[in-house]
Amino acid sequence: MTDPLIESLRRAVERAPDDALLRLHLAEQLLAAGAVDDAIAECATVLSQDPTCGEARQLMARSVTPAEPAAGGFDWAAADRELDEIVSPMFVADEGGRDQSVSAWEAENAGVTLADVGGMHTVKDRLEAAFLAPMRNPELRKLYGKSLRGGLLMYGPPGCGKTFLARAVAGELGARFVSVGLADVLDMYVGNSERNIAELFDLVRREAPCVLFLDEIDALGQKRSGTHNAAMRGAVVQLLTELDGVAHRNDGVFVLAATNQPWDVDPALRRPGRLDRTLLVQPPDVEARASVFRYHLQHRPVAGIDLARLAKDTNGFSGADIAHVCETASERALLDSARSGKVRMIEMRDLVAALSEVRPSIGEWLQTARNVVLFADDDGTYADLRTYLKKVKKL
Repeated sequence: MTDPLIESLRRAVERAPDDALLRLHLAEQLLAAGAVDDAIAECATVLSQDPTCGEARQLMARSVTPAEPAAGGFDWAAADRELDEIVSPMFVADEGGRDQSVSAWEAENAGVTLADVGGMHTVKDRLEAAFLAPMRNPELRKLYGKSLRGGLLMYGPPGCGKTFLARAVAGELGARFVSVGLADVLDMYVGNSERNIAELFDLVRREAPCVLFLDEIDALGQKRSGTHNAAMRGAVVQLLTELDGVAHRNDGVFVLAATNQPWDVDPALRRPGRLDRTLLVQPPDVEARASVFRYHLQHRPVAGIDLARLAKDTNGFSGADIAHVCETASERALLDSARSGKVRMIEMRDLVAALSEVRPSIGEWLQTARNVVLFADDDGTYADLRTYLKKVKKL
């Protein structure tokens, strides 16, 4: 900073470090000169001396809030020139209909494999046996007459890594990955939801080998008997049609779906040739919990963290719960640094304190699952879930 006034103010502050008004005047000048980080640092110093200083709080808020554009400052001529440079808009239909080469979704590389999933060996073994082994061994598949028809439905408590597992499966298969949720497909206009689903499956067929991941399938493929909305019923029917198309007409398209509420999924979706295999994704085990902590802390300033103790103390936590613990611990260290004016590392005490605030979030799901197993599982559909509930003493 070469501004003479700012340099003079800096020297004055060095001689009188407790003069809050002088330091705030320096912060004002720094902010006006565009040195936002320096201005924030000066405000934090004042607040560490007097946390109730209103002027310092206001200046801090101004420093961290992007400035509003000045009235009349928008360059309309430049905007017009940019619009003129656009050759053609996306999603424009010609006389023959919509351009099928343009898609609202994008197939991407998975970027991870099951080796990147910490722990969860039971889940990995089931994935290998039920899904991956037949895909990897075409000669054995032919010998034993094993069909590639059908898909896999993963279910379990929220926040336990079903999406990450689906991406890892795509990585294991060396396939492209497309993830779709309810909001990506449903449309307020009649017929558009069905058309979106058809276009989605056209995309994954063009990108084969490709893993299509349908997230929250209970919302997209909910029971038609309980659906009074004609558009939703039409979307479910279209989804069933496309799944049958994958089974009979296409190679290299692998469908995975995830839900927290498998009992709300239309039974037709789980018939042979559709989502006919299920996998219970349990909350992370102790090894997986340590991996989740390591993942969420690896890019933060930490010191003296005992991962083994944290993993042991978070039995019953979902991956999302552990991420919340790490975020809460980071907030504690950040606020402490702001009050003291001295940056410090995230320490074990911050994580222990965060654990006293964050409670496991899967309790309600476990209660619902218990009721389903006790009163709505006459055919043994949820045998794995029954075994898990007995293991955690919820049944």
